[in-house]
Amino acid sequence: MPPSGPLAGLTVLDLSRVLSGPYCTMLLADMGARVVKIEQPGRGDDTRAWGPPFVGTESAYFLSINRNKESVTLDFKEPRGREILDRLLERADVLVENFRPGALERLGLDYESIRQAHPRLIHCSISGFGHSGPRQHEAGYDAVIQAEGGLMSVTGDADGPPFRLGVAIADLVAGLLAAQGIALALYARERTGRGQQVDISMLDGVVSLLSYHASIYLTTGTVSRRVGNRHATIAPYDTFPAADGEFFLAVGNDDQFARFCRVTGLQTLVEDERFATNPARVVNASDLKARLSAVLRDRPRAHWLEALTAAGVPCGSVRDVAEVLTDPQLAARHMIEAVEHAALGPLKLLGVPITLSGTPGSVRTAPPTLGQHTDTVLGELGFDRDAIGRLRRDGVL
Repeated sequence: MPPSGPLAGLTVLDLSRVLSGPYCTMLLADMGARVVKIEQPGRGDDTRAWGPPFVGTESAYFLSINRNKESVTLDFKEPRGREILDRLLERADVLVENFRPGALERLGLDYESIRQAHPRLIHCSISGFGHSGPRQHEAGYDAVIQAEGGLMSVTGDADGPPFRLGVAIADLVAGLLAAQGIALALYARERTGRGQQVDISMLDGVVSLLSYHASIYLTTGTVSRRVGNRHATIAPYDTFPAADGEFFLAVGNDDQFARFCRVTGLQTLVEDERFATNPARVVNASDLKARLSAVLRDRPRAHWLEALTAAGVPCGSVRDVAEVLTDPQLAARHMIEAVEHAALGPLKLLGVPITLSGTPGSVRTAPPTLGQHTDTVLGELGFDRDAIGRLRRDGVL
């Protein structure tokens, strides 16, 4: 199926690996861009070896973030490989890389080195700390950035150790911001005719997620602490036990609390000054949770979810990944897609989370095997079969 999304016709040269960069380029590919992924000959992206689990010879990790791309193996540190890369750059609209700042400068592939030859190119760099500031040359690893960026300090039980999030949020938010930055730079290019550098710092991205925690400190000097699943400024907003498991209750205002109390038979709490208003409930959150838990644990989750949802009280079951991915809502939203993989056959992948009515994105092709498209892409550059064979024998491809 040919690409038809809003980025159809654009070519992205992807020099990134692991998660932040590949996640960014997958989002661009979903929206129709042609993404040519450059991988190290014989090895490929690091995540090809990250497992178990593996599906056949392919890692589940790699499969999760590399759909809709073409894989070309190329050693661009070798002179002939660099010549091929330069020819690919001539055809590219966007370059995405997540090397440590300074690494590509030594190869003459940083933004300042190539901007004159490619004035319309959008050059996106993703790194741990960005391309400016005293820490710019430090490596960026997701868990380290979660720790350094404050997320771990507000994640976990109040009397327990700090925890990182269960997904690599520092990498993923960097990829999201990179895709957004590239889209903005492409829009600006329509008006100016010029490309520019998109400089994404994982630390900046994580700090931007601190939102109200940052505002509380900047306006009052108060440092947020871990409160488990409870909310720092809303109550009751927490996990609660039912007879058969846990569910999440997210009461956002006094009216919702009154409705909750009617459903649960706890109307007397509305008249209690310790619980009548949200500020009072926040102050007395521990006592409130104990009172609510004593009632909620007597009935199964389904009972409370049905009754509370009917009353307009926000709540939801705490589900595992299998429960989530078999939800009919996801099927209705096309969030599970099936494609044909070159080595594995039928393969299920997550779908596109952005729905556009006129120019929708799509999952068109499976993640590529290593070097799957090398011959095709080099053929487009004018290399014949014999020339490609020589380059492969010499380790350039």
